[in-house]
Amino acid sequence: MTTHADQRPEAVAPASGWTLRAAEPDDVEPIAELRARVMRPDLERLGRFDEHRVRQRLRDSFSPSHTSVIVVADGVFAGAAGVFAGCVTLRPADDGQWLEHFYLDPALQGRGLGSAVLSRLLARTDADHAPVRLNVLRGSAARRLYERHGFSVEDEDPIDVYMVRRPA
Repeated sequence: MTTHADQRPEAVAPASGWTLRAAEPDDVEPIAELRARVMRPDLERLGRFDEHRVRQRLRDSFSPSHTSVIVVADGVFAGAAGVFAGCVTLRPADDGQWLEHFYLDPALQGRGLGSAVLSRLLARTDADHAPVRLNVLRGSAARRLYERHGFSVEDEDPIDVYMVRRPA
């Protein structure tokens, strides 16, 4: 297995409209706020939204060394040049990689950005021959994104769906 530095996705050319940069410790609060906004509808639907807990769970598990910040690199996405658009964590584990904290600003969802980021990450994990696991809230629209990229259900509980994607 490679080191976490080798598993960081490289930046994408600015012409593609976005780039990834290494997260820094100061990114924790903007990411916690984004998490709260993105997850609120699904957590409310499941009767599990808590203003404090939704942010604190991110703070407690934040790993800058495995997290990348998604930055819109040009005006492709509604003139939102050079701004924080989201984040994603790819954490090494004994059983491959865990995809965590993949959040996009709701204003940028549905435009192909999430799919582009996920494709880049999966190309990297495929090159490393690593399976990728994640969990998604039951009923979340994100599940369709993951299924389009080859993830399948491995297990479920009343709140979460656990998915895996074997290397291509």
